[in-house]
Amino acid sequence: MTVSNGRIKTGILGLDEMLGGGFLPNSANLIEGAPGTGKTTVALQFIYNGIVDYNENGLIISFEEFPTQYYHDAANFGWDLKKLERRSGERSPTIGHVAERRLKILFSSPSIILEEIREPGSELIRTIEELNIKRVVIDSVTHFESIAKNSAEARDVERQLVNGFKREGVTTVFIRENDSILGQSATVVRSSDSAIAAGSSKMPFIVDSYMLLRYVEIDSEIQKALIVLKMRGSDHQKDIRRYRCTQNGIEVESKFTGREGIMSGNPRARPQDAFVDVFKKARKA
Repeated sequence: MTVSNGRIKTGILGLDEMLGGGFLPNSANLIEGAPGTGKTTVALQFIYNGIVDYNENGLIISFEEFPTQYYHDAANFGWDLKKLERRSGERSPTIGHVAERRLKILFSSPSIILEEIREPGSELIRTIEELNIKRVVIDSVTHFESIAKNSAEARDVERQLVNGFKREGVTTVFIRENDSILGQSATVVRSSDSAIAAGSSKMPFIVDSYMLLRYVEIDSEIQKALIVLKMRGSDHQKDIRRYRCTQNGIEVESKFTGREGIMSGNPRARPQDAFVDVFKKARKA
């Protein structure tokens, strides 16, 4: 059993707390952010911790990076993905004993994955069944926009993708690119469950949870902020949290205090806090 409350834990410090214990079982979950915000690291932790700590096998489907890149990135945190992916009966050159096959990293194309998730007897479905896959990462869902002719078809593709993996009984994390580095993005961002993306993509509406990672500038320093905008059928923490990429992976820390406009890219001190700060400086003078 994964967790006593039935949640699918990410194993990421602070994030499971924000999610009310973790993702819902058999759910579709969207992580969106600009380049370098740590989306793939969050997804790798979700997969790695699932295998090592919760006995749930994982599948990573990539449209950009070859498996060797994931091996390299994970090794920086001390995560041996090669060992987890090695076939049963093969011996590890480093540890010498027979390793289990707990992970599959698949480099493919959006059109092939979409076709195979539709077909019950496809190679993708057989992989999920034979390896008893429970956790899946799609890196990234943005690539599926290229195979749609118009916005209506794009929404249909996204629904087929989400429903296909749900049909297989897995918990899926979809990574989505956001070109906005600082400032307002194409996604309408407010600290409420109703603040979901605009535009042709309806992915934020279709998924069960929606998490946004952002760069923010605080006192001439770039920091990173995380917020869970949506979690269908469950309560979740709605505060905006700092997070860092450490030698152990992503760690979610305390919430931003004394600031407003964090996710708009234009954070500023709240009027009451600014008044107190000025008052303290005046007294010192």
